[in-house]
Amino acid sequence: MPNASLKSIVEHCDTLLRTREIADYEGAVNGLQMENRGTVSKIAATVDATLATVKLAIAAKVDLLIVHHGLYWSPTHPWTGKRYEMIRLLVENNLAIYSSHLPLDAHPKLGNNAQLCAALGLKNLQPFFFAKNQFIGLRTETDISRLELNRRLTKALGAAPKVLPGGAEKCKRIGIVTGGAGGDLKKAADEGVDTFITGEGPHWTYSLAEDLGVNVFYGGHYATETFGPKALAAYLSKKYRLPWVFLDHPTGL
Repeated sequence: MPNASLKSIVEHCDTLLRTREIADYEGAVNGLQMENRGTVSKIAATVDATLATVKLAIAAKVDLLIVHHGLYWSPTHPWTGKRYEMIRLLVENNLAIYSSHLPLDAHPKLGNNAQLCAALGLKNLQPFFFAKNQFIGLRTETDISRLELNRRLTKALGAAPKVLPGGAEKCKRIGIVTGGAGGDLKKAADEGVDTFITGEGPHWTYSLAEDLGVNVFYGGHYATETFGPKALAAYLSKKYRLPWVFLDHPTGL
């Protein structure tokens, strides 16, 4: 079975995703979060690094897990209970974890936003949604009905999005930020879009969408962020000639 150096893959990913350059939320800890014994023979991609997905990765006999939401969002201590079980399984099964949050969101080709735009057939993309001194989303000008955009999203995500029909029936300036950006709806509207696609948002954004005259599509935090991990794993599979698999563990959120 072919294998590749974990160090080589990590260094390549850090350069490709500009891991050290892109600011992120405290606790994201982008990059290699768990080392293995140094080689990779099979890659898996998933959205969240959890005990459940670690068990799926072990069952799939992989030794590198690519994730969007990594291990360290909450305090890392103490390693007891389920946390201890997870770290024990990682060590015993030689499983490395590489995590990329905003760097993967923002990548112009492999990122969650770019990949979702491609799935929707949206082109002529421009930077959008300035956060932490960088653009992390994408926008485009087009002319598509709200109904047709809903149809495309349903096909791309595998489930119908929640639609907040606060704007016109025609969508002409569409902005996309995958994940949980609904709470920043006003920021998106202030950047000039009439339609905002994201994963999830709070209850009060329904009336805010009406006040702002903006259509909002909530496609699900999990569902909108499967695209980047899949694309990165597929890219690495081709570059290093390694098999890869997607581990689906949907949250429904």
